[in-house]
Amino acid sequence: MKSLPPTPETFALIADAGNRLLRDLDRLTDADAAAPSRLDGWSRAHVLSHLSAQVDALERLLHWARTGTETPQYADRSARDTEIEDGSRQPAAALVERVRGSADRFLTTVRELPDPAWQAVVRPFTGELCTPGRILVIRLRELEVHHTDLGLGYGFGDIPRPAVDVLLDDVSGYLAAADGTPPCTLRDDTGARVTAFGSGGPVVTGPRGALLAWLTGRSTGEGLTAPGGALPRLPAWI
Repeated sequence: MKSLPPTPETFALIADAGNRLLRDLDRLTDADAAAPSRLDGWSRAHVLSHLSAQVDALERLLHWARTGTETPQYADRSARDTEIEDGSRQPAAALVERVRGSADRFLTTVRELPDPAWQAVVRPFTGELCTPGRILVIRLRELEVHHTDLGLGYGFGDIPRPAVDVLLDDVSGYLAAADGTPPCTLRDDTGARVTAFGSGGPVVTGPRGALLAWLTGRSTGEGLTAPGGALPRLPAWI
């Protein structure tokens, strides 16, 4: 699975993603927060609660890497869901402050993580074994994808190219290993190859942001083309 090195460039990608999110939250009202997000069953408040609580969960993994003491990301799915639900009941101002504080705290934690800890192996909630470089990808992915889920005008086409490329690589890696992913090749709107699943199959072409939206199940393929007009049917992304 995709990992990122602990470099100033990587930390800047994550910081910039957080800053773009927070700019869109500046005028969030309680009514805005209570409105539905683009995720079934979740309000915008649920999304924001998840984004802030996720930092606590990722920091548990970073504690594991730093100390060698196994510290699960979540006790179980029920604990995760309860944490998100409880947080979603807060007023908009409190939710935004939690997102802001957690974003700052995450960056401080990863910038101060000792060199040996970056080689430690931990196990996220999804079950794979990885080093903390994977946690950097997870955080970037959550910030960017969930920013679009808020429905505040930020779309996949607004994600900067460096971040889009990281996320395309990450999501493509998951789908390449998933059962039921049909053979196909993805090319961007310049014709450059983005990735391929298996061999053969149709060529799907479009802007990189539109490809990412489709791969993550956030679109049905708007802005993309394929021979015959029908896109392959992808399995659900995590």
